[in-house]
Amino acid sequence: MDILGILTEALNTVISMFQSGGLITYILTIIGLYGLFIAIDKIRYLRQASSIDLSEIMIIVNESMAHGGSLEALRAIGNFKTPTARIISEALKIGYRSKSEVEDNMEQVFIVELSKMMKGLSTIETIIEIAPLIGLIGTVIGMWFTFRQLGVNSDITLMSNGIYISIITTIFGLAVAIILLPFYTYIKNLIETQLDNIEIAKKMSNWRYVEMKIWVETDKENVIKGLQEASGIITVKEIDNEQANLKIDIKPNMLEKGVKTIIRECSDTSSRIVESKLRQ
Repeated sequence: MDILGILTEALNTVISMFQSGGLITYILTIIGLYGLFIAIDKIRYLRQASSIDLSEIMIIVNESMAHGGSLEALRAIGNFKTPTARIISEALKIGYRSKSEVEDNMEQVFIVELSKMMKGLSTIETIIEIAPLIGLIGTVIGMWFTFRQLGVNSDITLMSNGIYISIITTIFGLAVAIILLPFYTYIKNLIETQLDNIEIAKKMSNWRYVEMKIWVETDKENVIKGLQEASGIITVKEIDNEQANLKIDIKPNMLEKGVKTIIRECSDTSSRIVESKLRQ
């Protein structure tokens, strides 16, 4: 018998079993296909999220920082739609925002990304757990049918039909769970890998030093005084540059307010951040 004939015979056997199982096999097939759809969609999302390795992102960040500072780095990784890239993007905003604001935003990004990664996982787990139980319901129904027929008619054919239904529903219930279990395990491993990358990204983007150049339109004296009095600002000095006239050094971990916020509080003048370089 050729391979095509074997496959055809196997398919006919499965169809025959499916039809013999009745309503229970239809229910198991529907929830099994639904779980498989969720699993495939989840794997696609997670593989897309991990398409760019963390080391590649950090190389791009470091190269961009060397050329144009954190602004350039933000632009460079802005097109990466991955959880780690979004976390690093928030970390790059240190200096523009206070330490607490950056940490809050990073935590919000983490919660959103985690919910996206976990979405649907509990559904797959539930299907894996209840599919064998639904199969057992079919087993109980089949055995009930068997003993019912024995009470009315001791025909061995009727008895075997009930046992056959019991076996089929049990097989279908176990098959759904067995098929989905490897998908579930693989998805959990992908999620754990992403969470590990996020934790590493947080540590790698823990900037300890910021060198910033800014342009202040007017009222430089009050601005300098306000910056010098602010926590987290190490030094402030004037520079002779076409684009920037102040240079400040910052300890991000001690910064309670963003630089632009500090300037707004001490003066009505307009300002802009020209360059921001972060150091580990």
